[in-house]
Amino acid sequence: MTALPHRFDFVFLFDVTNGNPNGDPDAGNLPRVDPETNQGLVTDVCLKRKIRNYAEIAKGDAPGYAIYVQEGAILNEQHRKAYKSVRPDDPKVAKGDGKLSPQSDAELKMLRDFMCANFFDVRTFGAVMSTGVNCGQVRGPVQLSFAHSIEPIVPLEISITRMAATNEAEKKKREEGADDDQRTENRTMGRKHIVPYGLYRAHGFVSAKLAERTGFADADVDFLWEALINMFEHDRSAARGEMAARKLIAFEHDNALGRAPAHDLFERIVVRRRSGDDAYEIGDARLDNLAPARRFADYRVTIDRENAPEGVTIHELL
Repeated sequence: MTALPHRFDFVFLFDVTNGNPNGDPDAGNLPRVDPETNQGLVTDVCLKRKIRNYAEIAKGDAPGYAIYVQEGAILNEQHRKAYKSVRPDDPKVAKGDGKLSPQSDAELKMLRDFMCANFFDVRTFGAVMSTGVNCGQVRGPVQLSFAHSIEPIVPLEISITRMAATNEAEKKKREEGADDDQRTENRTMGRKHIVPYGLYRAHGFVSAKLAERTGFADADVDFLWEALINMFEHDRSAARGEMAARKLIAFEHDNALGRAPAHDLFERIVVRRRSGDDAYEIGDARLDNLAPARRFADYRVTIDRENAPEGVTIHELL
């Protein structure tokens, strides 16, 4: 793989319909919300998980695309793979238990290089790998912000029932109900939280200088775009039945350090509410007279390409 020559910044828009894009376990799995603005939130960790899951599905056992942080993985065993590569004849490594530490800075670099070369998410997002079997730390070149909904959301709580019984005693209790109302009350009740509709915006950054340290290359950038565009297609569930990537716009700088601040570039992507042929800035008082947004077509996304900073190319990837 060749080194990544250019810095990238990108804007990612995605939406959810009648689903929960990122439940908060500290709030009964309610959709995450900014309490001051009522805008919906999706954490960077949630987005990275979906990228990892897509990499597992799309790449399988392809060399260089193993996933370090995966469900049920024992991290120390992931680290031990690096030690087995660097110290193939060490009986302590072969034994497979106990702590391990690098014996020199040179060995630490070899361990980190192994982890970056073999694990896509280490090479991309970085990792702290000092949990007993020590492979050091890696600062990843790709970072994502929290995603915020374009407008405030209104989470709904839906009551649900289960017709089946858990055990024989529960079934008997239902059958012995005095009337239909009592039998209905005996059904197992639950709660489901949804957002009727929300369009979310996240910002991302790809540092070419940090990519030099991890081996993150052009092919990895291409796969990152592929993952962002397709990851929701393989993440369906009862809570996330209708999530979709809507826009992916990347700003490519012609050097490693960049030609313009990321925030200036992000301001060139403007999302407005659409009403017929008109479009209004978010927060415009005229929006109070519009029905709530319920589809992506209720918004208009514009890209200001005029007078773009010298050395910056805008790619509309989706």
